[in-house]
Amino acid sequence: MESSEEFKPHKLIQKDEVEVVLLAFEPGQGLPVHETSVDVFFHVIKGEAAIKVGEDEKNVSEGNIVLSPADIPHTVRNESDEEAKILVVKTPQPGA
Repeated sequence: MESSEEFKPHKLIQKDEVEVVLLAFEPGQGLPVHETSVDVFFHVIKGEAAIKVGEDEKNVSEGNIVLSPADIPHTVRNESDEEAKILVVKTPQPGA
């Protein structure tokens, strides 16, 4: 499944200590594998998504949360036939 539509994240909050982004993926859309210098929480708020953290990949359903620790490669894809919405929270570790 591939979508030709361009993916656009929506930043809801951006401060020194936290960033909150809403991702809305049409079927077939996703992010390339990447890593961040902070912890990232993925909360699936609509539909389901394939979320891979390191070598561990899970199909995550609505209402569930996955943590990607800092500096670990991760990716998110919508492999379903319906829109998926994911709330992403990036936060530094305490004392960072």
